[in-house]
Amino acid sequence: MILKPVLDLVNLIPRDLILPPASLFVVIAIGLALWRRRPRAARILAGGGLAALAVLSTPVGARLFVAPLERLTAPLQAPERAGAQAIVVLAAGRVLRAPEYDNRDIPDYFTLARLRYAAHLQRRTGLPVLVSGGNGSSGVDPDPDDRAWTKADGMAAALRDDFGVPVKWVEGRSRDTAENAAFSAAMLRADGVKRILLVTDAMHMPRARTAFERAGLDVVSAPTLFFSRQPLPLHSWVPSPEGMRRSWYALYELIGIAWYRLRGAGG
Repeated sequence: MILKPVLDLVNLIPRDLILPPASLFVVIAIGLALWRRRPRAARILAGGGLAALAVLSTPVGARLFVAPLERLTAPLQAPERAGAQAIVVLAAGRVLRAPEYDNRDIPDYFTLARLRYAAHLQRRTGLPVLVSGGNGSSGVDPDPDDRAWTKADGMAAALRDDFGVPVKWVEGRSRDTAENAAFSAAMLRADGVKRILLVTDAMHMPRARTAFERAGLDVVSAPTLFFSRQPLPLHSWVPSPEGMRRSWYALYELIGIAWYRLRGAGG
């Protein structure tokens, strides 16, 4: 109960302001603003922010956060012997109004990687598939009842049309991982499903697994996209958008894990 006011206050802070690179630019700006009054503190802030920005922008620097996070899970072995009753694949992002698909929203490349692995698992196991992801509506809805075209709708269309995999459940109300779990669990329990193969990125898996277990499901982790196991060529020491993207994602998930624990402790 003591933590609740603090958690509510933190929840008001924009996510991108907490994470790099925006948070580091804020630190650098504060350092520059203090340059005349507190030159020593200003140099520490501005220099530290710039150094952190340079390190986190490299794939090598990103691995400092990616590797420990990915070690919290492992590739799934022998999925056909896992005893699962369904495959659940979570949405990531989407491309809005893709012109080559008649201005419909389509899964982004992260979601497509998850869908590809879900299709691979479905062919090996024959299990029914649930896709989960909402976050509002946009694009063109092909359904006659004019429902909102959600991330889950786009995922289901990709699985059916592009991968030839049937989809049994479409959960399109959720706005975050906790709601992915809560709404998916309700749909699955209605059909007697208790044990699932959960498909998402390796970095996202620890937090996603916690959410689905809290929702009452028995979870078998089926992670994909292990970045920390890739070789690091010489150019991995050079700052790049991909390096910052991995750092952003890893730090987001690490903060998310801590947030889940605080929420649990705070009731």
